[in-house]
Amino acid sequence: MVLAAGGGRRLGGRPKALLEYAGRPLVEHAVAVVRAAGVARVHVVLGASARTVRERAELPGCVTVENPEWATGMGSSLRAGLASLAGSGAGAALVCLVDQPGIGAAAVARVRAAYRGPGTLAAAAYAGRRGHPVLFGSAHWADAAAGAEGDRGARDYLRAHADALTLVECGDVAEPYDIDTPEDLWRLGGA
Repeated sequence: MVLAAGGGRRLGGRPKALLEYAGRPLVEHAVAVVRAAGVARVHVVLGASARTVRERAELPGCVTVENPEWATGMGSSLRAGLASLAGSGAGAALVCLVDQPGIGAAAVARVRAAYRGPGTLAAAAYAGRRGHPVLFGSAHWADAAAGAEGDRGARDYLRAHADALTLVECGDVAEPYDIDTPEDLWRLGGA
């Protein structure tokens, strides 16, 4: 699942999904990374400028989920994405953020490989510090969604379940920076 609903408030209202990266919308890059990591069924949560994202981005085979509450923060996008998986038969949701292009397929594949069943809870770690992507086995979806609020997403849920969380070190294969401010745009190659 790619969370790509943000409006880029700190970027002057430029939706993150539409930021240009390697000549295409950033959301396309995020989907390509997830697919290269071996994920076949990709759900993309859209919000800000959802219609424009659908028009400009090539997302063949993706399930696009619109989050009408995107302005309330990442928590609502996580809830919308997890709800879209209900009844799908998926055993887990591997959650990636659209604004982290330094996290590639190698890191996503490592976290994906941590799956052991519906009770799995795993996250990438960078020098031992929890980051993204995060894998929620289906047994965690309802409670993680119930606690997902504002821009904190599932942070509180993960903290409360730290004893069940498997950290997968990815610092050697990824850089977990975010594209949040105009000063960060250089990382996209001049976006």
